[in-house]
Amino acid sequence: MDRSELVELLSPEGLRLLDSLPPYRSEKDVLAMVTALRKQGHSPGLVAAVLTQAKLRKKAAGKFGEFASRMLFTEAGLEQATRLAVAARHAGRFRAAGLTRIADLGCGIGGDALAIAALDLEVTAVDADEVTAAIAAFNLAPFPSATVEHRRAEDVSLRSIDGVFLDPARRTAGHTDTDRLTDPDDYTPSLGFAYELATGRSVGLKLGPGFDRDLIPSTAEAQWVSADGQVVELGLWFGALARSGVRRSALVLRGDDAHELTAEADSEDAETGGLGEYLYEPDGAVIRARLIGDLARRLDGRMLGDGIAYITADEASESPFAAGFRILESLPFAEKDLKKALRARGIGTLEIKKRGVDVDPAALRTRLKLSGDRPATLILTRVGGKHTALLAERL
Repeated sequence: MDRSELVELLSPEGLRLLDSLPPYRSEKDVLAMVTALRKQGHSPGLVAAVLTQAKLRKKAAGKFGEFASRMLFTEAGLEQATRLAVAARHAGRFRAAGLTRIADLGCGIGGDALAIAALDLEVTAVDADEVTAAIAAFNLAPFPSATVEHRRAEDVSLRSIDGVFLDPARRTAGHTDTDRLTDPDDYTPSLGFAYELATGRSVGLKLGPGFDRDLIPSTAEAQWVSADGQVVELGLWFGALARSGVRRSALVLRGDDAHELTAEADSEDAETGGLGEYLYEPDGAVIRARLIGDLARRLDGRMLGDGIAYITADEASESPFAAGFRILESLPFAEKDLKKALRARGIGTLEIKKRGVDVDPAALRTRLKLSGDRPATLILTRVGGKHTALLAERL
């Protein structure tokens, strides 16, 4: 989206047209909608802009729920935007720390600033991209405690600010077809700027979950967050925003439920041992936070093997931090024999999990050509150093 397209979209005609569109269903409907809108006399540019927004609003519902239908987006902005359930927890940190005047530097389309403003905290949302800043201003317009500035994060005066949130752009410039940046020095603003700002200030920094752990400062609380099974971010918290005695945290969100595993440091691995009747796959946030050992001890379990993020136990336990499986039997690992064994058991729907083995589950599932009527889970891993195929059922 360029400036001229945004101006047309933000016109009274553009906004009325956008809000009048039926819910976006599929690409098949687009041609008919384009034809109908052009017959009504709308310009090609406006038609393209409103249909793009309709598509993005549908996609954004997974992050913003019902609020998505009243917001504007860019493709890149939506990709990096914090989902509302996570943004609400960011905002809650600032309120719990007694911070009331927040700067959101690199605000994107305004997701985090929206959550902060919803708590009646003053928030100054800043973005270096003119179009993105204008979209953030639209999204934040219902909140009198929110203001938006189009400027570089490095140029913002923080004299009256008591808390800062940064979500650096981790993709190349642009609103569509952007590429992920791998060097933190290329982030906008840079990682160095963020760390310097965190010296003596209360700062929250959102990063990708795969961020290099060696670059995490010892003064920060590092929290990995998963939402509905997907690890979505690493949050680094400094100053009053960092909790006493917590340096590693795994926050697991499942629908409206939230569960957290915390520690003062990476946990020591639990002892390894033989395969029990049950196997547990830790949530990705637990793995990223390196709290598998603590979880294993909670489950009265042991590690399946060195370097393998599976926990095994002799008794069943329920935990929000891991998916549990009952091991039914061991099967041959060789593909030809495995195929024969699965067919003999009438298995046609197969979930494949793997750790510690070089296997492409999707390709293997295709090659197995199963046609039975029973569902099952196949866990491919190493037990006692040997490649092993385990037939299992979810608890």
